Amino acid sequence: MPLEPKTLGAALAETLPLHSALCRREAPAFQRAIQSGDEVIVACTQEKRLFGELAQQTPQAESPIRFVNIRETGGWSRDAGRAMPKMAALLAQARLPEPEPVATVSYASQGRLLVVGPLDQAEQAAALLADAMQITIFSRGPGVAGGAQERRWPVLAGRIDALSGWLGAFRLGWTRDNAIDLDLCTRCNACLAACPEQAIGLDYQIDGAKCRSHRDCERVCTAAGAIDFTRPDESHEAAFDLVLDLGEAPLIDWHAPPQGYLHLRGGLADPQAGATLVRLRGLIGEFEKPKFFDYKQKLCAHSRNEQLGCNACVEVCSAHAISSDLARQRIVVEPHLCVGCGACTTVCPTGALAYAYPPAPDQGTKLRTLLATYAAAGGRDAVLLLHSQEGGRALVEQLGREARLGRAQGVPAQVIPVELWHAASTGIDLWLSALAFGASQVAVLATGEEAPDYLTALRAQMAVAQAVMNGLGYTGVHFRLVEAGTPAALDTELATLRDARPQTPATAARFAVGAEKRSTLEMALDHLVEAAPARRGKAADAALAIALPAASPFGTIDVDRDKCTMCLACVSACPASALQDNPNAPQLRFVEKNCVQCGLCDSTCPEDAISLVPRLLVAPERSQPVVLNEAKPWSCIRCSKPFGTAKAIEAMLGRLAGHSMFQGDALERLKMCSDCRVIDLYTATNEQKITEL
Repeated sequence: MPLEPKTLGAALAETLPLHSALCRREAPAFQRAIQSGDEVIVACTQEKRLFGELAQQTPQAESPIRFVNIRETGGWSRDAGRAMPKMAALLAQARLPEPEPVATVSYASQGRLLVVGPLDQAEQAAALLADAMQITIFSRGPGVAGGAQERRWPVLAGRIDALSGWLGAFRLGWTRDNAIDLDLCTRCNACLAACPEQAIGLDYQIDGAKCRSHRDCERVCTAAGAIDFTRPDESHEAAFDLVLDLGEAPLIDWHAPPQGYLHLRGGLADPQAGATLVRLRGLIGEFEKPKFFDYKQKLCAHSRNEQLGCNACVEVCSAHAISSDLARQRIVVEPHLCVGCGACTTVCPTGALAYAYPPAPDQGTKLRTLLATYAAAGGRDAVLLLHSQEGGRALVEQLGREARLGRAQGVPAQVIPVELWHAASTGIDLWLSALAFGASQVAVLATGEEAPDYLTALRAQMAVAQAVMNGLGYTGVHFRLVEAGTPAALDTELATLRDARPQTPATAARFAVGAEKRSTLEMALDHLVEAAPARRGKAADAALAIALPAASPFGTIDVDRDKCTMCLACVSACPASALQDNPNAPQLRFVEKNCVQCGLCDSTCPEDAISLVPRLLVAPERSQPVVLNEAKPWSCIRCSKPFGTAKAIEAMLGRLAGHSMFQGDALERLKMCSDCRVIDLYTATNEQKITEL
């Protein structure tokens, strides 16, 4: 592949020697480098194993070694001659320090395996795994040939009620609802011979649809006593470390099933059966994975006073790791089920859920470094291609190899691949920041491994971000979801990115992405607004209201003043302090900058007087309290002190006037402040006692 050391070195502010066979005849240069003690970046991932072996053979090799791919991502492309700025950017990114370690989640598995499926297949699987695991079979039918007569493993049967948990902590709940007790059954087959309907199979369970209640089977089983039609159903529960499901329909039908649950739809005939059994053997012991998220309840807009607000994270999670806890005004994330997709953090409007692997500040530093180095090396119209570290990376590398063989164009010179743990783990805070840092487009690569809900969420968030850019006057398409499952499809999609030239700010921002999502969004918006074409020639305080889609984390609310009684229930429900009262006057005030469009005010309002209006207001009053409604205060009829609002008191009087408990003096007390109400009730009680005496 073509390389220009001077261009690369100038962008990185150092001199770079060019090696054409670093892993072969020029290997001593690598060995000398790793003896220096300085960090060494190897721009080759093809021979990563070989470089590792060389490092082990090199005396006094103390340098940390990191690898970066510049071959398939740029060097093997029809644009390779113009890809030096991109290569410089990738090299600069590789030199960034590693993110700080994150907390981990632990699993412990002792090899207690539950095999669920037809008895004959379950026993075959058990025979292949019995040397390493403690096996229990849950029979769901006899299968084609039936099971073996010899009872080598515990066999359960009945109706499965629930299967939950994860690696090392599965719980199976089932009901034994069959007349045959498998613990007592000796497999003598007398019942099979006696049954005239052949309602009993070699799984030794009675098929209720065939049985005509002759009870011949029960009579021939008197010695063992395994068959009893009067036996009541019994509920049971057991714990397992692993689950192998051989049924046609999975017991856990999730896009991202729990760690330790493996499903073979075709049983042992499934093409993946061998790999699955090998994988099961590797799931014994103690394991750790990153804790992918941070949760801050004080920022969460999920619920208040058992009213549901934002539920986006619960709805998008394909691993069923997030659940609602209305009573505690929060969501609950089970880290053992979380697979690290990050979709919940992408749709979270407040930043209550933040991605931690790596955190946003590290991601922001990476994007700023990539784009700044790319621009310094003379690159223009940079496109960030965000892809997963598994399917996405493999597809990009396949495309590079196809280009090397002349069967594809390859990754264009201005398209910079950026590897993520999962394609859904970034959102509008980082996307808009990338445009502020100098990118012309942000593309997210979906290879087909993603859950459908993730793609829906990405499209919705991109629609919001694109509406912001177009509303500010920037022309073109800045955000794209690239769906490609083959190198040819990816090649076609990337060609469209090469030809697009959307409008962006002329000057790159230098702010640092923060840990708080809303703060990062505000900094990115400030930069984009300052250079916005729609603001040119207008006064600094001129208002610009940009209509946004419903998924927007920005917006205002509309209050129907005729319905609103100024009860201020919405103020207590608002988690972001966007709705506020006025301690000196009956007013409902609103700070639009704080609003996250969670909808708690709408669901809390007893008068149905509030509706959400997603938008981005570009004006100074966005950060200032504005009065949405105000009312005349009600004065106590006894002491004249103002309390409540006239409209609220009049509405209460109208509703309670016909109630038997609020007649006469009781109704009048509703017109008093709390102090006078107590005094009046006390006085009336004493006067009544005096009259009775």
